[in-house]
Amino acid sequence: MTSCTLTSLPASAFVALGSNLANPAEQVLHAVKAIAALPDTRLLARSALYLNAPVGYADQPDFINAVAQIETGLSPHDLLAALLEIEHQFGRERSFRNAPRVIDLDVLIYADLQCHDTGLTLPHPRMHERAFVLVPLLEIAPQVIIPGRGLATSYLTGAPHGLQPVSDTWSAHSAQT
Repeated sequence: MTSCTLTSLPASAFVALGSNLANPAEQVLHAVKAIAALPDTRLLARSALYLNAPVGYADQPDFINAVAQIETGLSPHDLLAALLEIEHQFGRERSFRNAPRVIDLDVLIYADLQCHDTGLTLPHPRMHERAFVLVPLLEIAPQVIIPGRGLATSYLTGAPHGLQPVSDTWSAHSAQT
């Protein structure tokens, strides 16, 4: 793979969002607004919110996930740095792998780049294995191609995926009543 540089800007990119702490739906919606407010960046689409069970470390609350499509003049590394800064501003702590989190932001696809260099691999190396990424991604971009892999639809089998769409006002409290 090559380094993660792109000479033609602006570029289309997809960002995964997830949260399972501190009113997760609200965290995801606020993060979408923060992404849309990044310099030289425009929000093109946002999926519905989806509730799903945690992956990896299971002893934690369910997650709210979504995907946003943006057009950005930020380079891949600058976009990643901006997303990490948003996570920091939201209070994200990285205590252990797959730990509960107030917000998680991942660059999934950036233009048609296939690259790997310090701190960034594009497309996201596990996105094709995760229904909580593919379902919202395909909602807003049904014909999206994962660079180097092909149509994203080919990775989402007909088997139940366990994701439940929820309203933008979903809260863990209302789900328990």
